[in-house]
Amino acid sequence: MFEAINIATTGLTAQRLKMDVISNNIANATTTRTTEGGAYKRERVILQPINTRTRWKSPLYPEGMRTGEGAGVRVIKVEPDERTPLRLVYDPEHPDAIKTGTKKGYVEYPNVNPVTEMVDMIAASRAYQANVQVIEGFKGMFQQALQIGRG
Repeated sequence: MFEAINIATTGLTAQRLKMDVISNNIANATTTRTTEGGAYKRERVILQPINTRTRWKSPLYPEGMRTGEGAGVRVIKVEPDERTPLRLVYDPEHPDAIKTGTKKGYVEYPNVNPVTEMVDMIAASRAYQANVQVIEGFKGMFQQALQIGRG
């Protein structure tokens, strides 16, 4: 029973980080200058299932060895979104406007789409709520088991 709570906890942690990264993306949606240089680049959270257990079956079974159930999810990394191009807006008076070349007068804005970020935020929030419900459900079952044990 505690294993399910541990799995749900990994989901809570991962989704909370995802919501923090999305909030950071929205906050920097108009940042044209960063300490690394250039416009802010949207960040993405990369998740991976945790599968640390392996079960050994009898040598008589054809598959021999198979992996066990998952043990939750973990964040592998938070990486900048290099696939989505930066937005170009013509504003020659802007201090970060490109000074030379074919893009002269254009300003590079972050590749943050507020609609996409809000959809991702809603999905992460729903996943967070689902994990909370799992924990609450197991907590209720545990309390009922204690009541049965007392009776």
